[in-house]
Amino acid sequence: MTHKELNRLKLLLVEKKKTGLWLAEQLGKDKTTISKWCTNSSQPDVECLIKISKLLNVELSDILIVDNEEI
Repeated sequence: MTHKELNRLKLLLVEKKKTGLWLAEQLGKDKTTISKWCTNSSQPDVECLIKISKLLNVELSDILIVDNEEI
């Protein structure tokens, strides 16, 4: 299975000058979980995506990468 990027979380954290540790604390998650999300080795559930969008003050669609060719 090919590794596929589905979110832009790592880039958004950099843009917003936030760290994975900060996000982990805000969400009550382990920093390892956030790291996996940032490297796209696993993905947050929809509820977490909504919380992340509010915490980072971005649209939900700004977090996700959509490849129109595969829809």
